[in-house]
Amino acid sequence: MPTRKRFVAGNWKMNTTLAEAKALGAAVAKGVPSDSPVAVAVCPPFPWLLPVGEAIKGSAVALGAQDVHSEKKGAFTGEVSPAMLIECGCKYVIIGHSERRHILGESDSAINQKLHTALDEGLHVILCMGETLAERDRSLQERVFQRQVYAACAGLTDEQFGRLIIAYEPVWAIGTGKVATPEQAQEAHAFVRGKLRQLYGEKIADALPIIYGGSVTPDNTAGLMNQPDVDGALVGGASLKADSFLAIVKAASA
Repeated sequence: MPTRKRFVAGNWKMNTTLAEAKALGAAVAKGVPSDSPVAVAVCPPFPWLLPVGEAIKGSAVALGAQDVHSEKKGAFTGEVSPAMLIECGCKYVIIGHSERRHILGESDSAINQKLHTALDEGLHVILCMGETLAERDRSLQERVFQRQVYAACAGLTDEQFGRLIIAYEPVWAIGTGKVATPEQAQEAHAFVRGKLRQLYGEKIADALPIIYGGSVTPDNTAGLMNQPDVDGALVGGASLKADSFLAIVKAASA
């Protein structure tokens, strides 16, 4: 089985003051060793990218953003381009988070456009996907995974797949305190990897990290990480406290 480096990212969402963001970034940077076997990133709100980037500078922690526009520049008031994120020091960007899909109405085609632009400009992308509770209750989750994989990854090159991370986030587990069981997470990740293998070949499917997101805590990380197709975590609420986020990183390192 190929060895995929584990990856843990903190999605701070629309939280933190400037002072809190700087302190949180500094504490995470201090707590992640330079030889960490797990790749780590923090994704603060747009206004805090530069100060958090300074707070983590020189550490093993990378900077990420929570979204990006699908065009490289132009008259798009309020939007942020991939080049702007890179100038701020970002390595990663989250695309297709369920809150953007289901609250802000982002379509599969819009997510594919964002994915292409971000990868064309050199960013690494954390692509989110997952089913709602209604879809799971009707046993439609595999149909949802298949549609989202087909739509988001259409047209990607082999090189671009090398900078892609998929985050499986069951929508019913985000911010609810509910979490998929390790077995449910493994089942979803294995299905997605199988679809990638059918579409793009064994090399891409086996190398691509698939991480889990949805009420991840220090207590449930180890069980998730023990699954063969779970390669890390996209952490929401627990990433807002350095101690809990670092405990998740530590559990993922085991």
